[in-house]
Amino acid sequence: MADVEKWSTNDVSEWLQQNGFSKYCDLFCEEHDIDGQVLLLLTEADLRNPPLSLSVLGDIKRLMIKISQLRLDNGLDVDGNELFPAYQNMLMRSRHQSSFGSRQGSRRSSQRRASSFNGNLQTRNGQTVHFIQEKRKTFLSFIYVFLVFLLTAFTMVVVHDRVPDMERYPPLPDIFLDNLPYIHWAFQAAELCAIILATLFSIILVLHKHRYIVLRRLFALCGSVFLLRCITMFVTSLSVPGVHLQCAGKVYGDTLTKMKRALEIWLGFGMSLTGVHTCGDYMFSGHTIMITMFNFFITEYSPRKFYLVHTLTWVLNLFGIFFILAGHEHYSIDVIIAFYITSRMFLYYHTLANNRALSQEDKRTSVWFPMFSYFEANVDGIVPNVYEWPCRYPAFLREWFESEKEAID
Repeated sequence: MADVEKWSTNDVSEWLQQNGFSKYCDLFCEEHDIDGQVLLLLTEADLRNPPLSLSVLGDIKRLMIKISQLRLDNGLDVDGNELFPAYQNMLMRSRHQSSFGSRQGSRRSSQRRASSFNGNLQTRNGQTVHFIQEKRKTFLSFIYVFLVFLLTAFTMVVVHDRVPDMERYPPLPDIFLDNLPYIHWAFQAAELCAIILATLFSIILVLHKHRYIVLRRLFALCGSVFLLRCITMFVTSLSVPGVHLQCAGKVYGDTLTKMKRALEIWLGFGMSLTGVHTCGDYMFSGHTIMITMFNFFITEYSPRKFYLVHTLTWVLNLFGIFFILAGHEHYSIDVIIAFYITSRMFLYYHTLANNRALSQEDKRTSVWFPMFSYFEANVDGIVPNVYEWPCRYPAFLREWFESEKEAID
């Protein structure tokens, strides 16, 4: 009887009797045909409201503790309004004392649950919420951003060929660049800010329970913003913003040479730290896109109480923008537009994703944002910031930890 999902109504009745809820056996099993799967999905709202309508508050709370313990034993999270933090501590202390089902059977059930249910079950406001990881969609989003980055690199080569002559077209007037002296190491400092932000995001991503959803959103947003950047770079060629830059048009002649150069830019991530130097790709700043994107993803998917981390990411974001301008690698308008578009795209995407009513009731969403509709079709509401170690401990370590816990308790 360890595999709760396979319980019949008789098994549920036996479980109720063993845990002191015999008076509810007929209500649960005879009148409402509650089996193991339904039992795992019950919430406090289900117990309080019709048709169950339990009236004893103590029974409701104790029954929710037992049901939540079953969820833990079957590889599910205990999350939501119906289980308070104090109950979570009680459950963690009492898991090894459960007399219903053997420990080994529960462990096998948890493993089967994790392998057969490709997602997570959460409860929010008394409703069951599923977060399916959908690795295939994450892979498709990776292909999307992969192709967009290749297109971006090739577009950068094309616009370099069309860069205006520096003698005929001097730098445009710019209120910041005209009053901000050139700092030769500033652009490399901006890239260091981006590397630090990328490292922080990578740590959060690895530890986040819904890492595939987060990664899919990053790929989708980066691909869309950089695709727009390809268009703006191609349609308008601005003059070189800094006199220190050595830029000349018609550098890359034939198509094969352009493709080789595009591959070099792509492999070097378009960063000067890797030896990549480009001209003409000014409208709008790709460095500002990535710095801002990492900042917003870190603040969105890290714990709300990490105030110092959030302050650090915003400081790195703002200093990164300052260093880009101080290096005279972009006009101010390039940076301003890049920050605005990136932040708005992030906020619009997550507003639609977090409010399913907006994306489901308005059919225009699927027309104007088909990729969003596909990627977020099975994401129900706000993705909770839950963290876990990405790799499972070996069996002998898990058994050792459990035996030590029993000895301590």
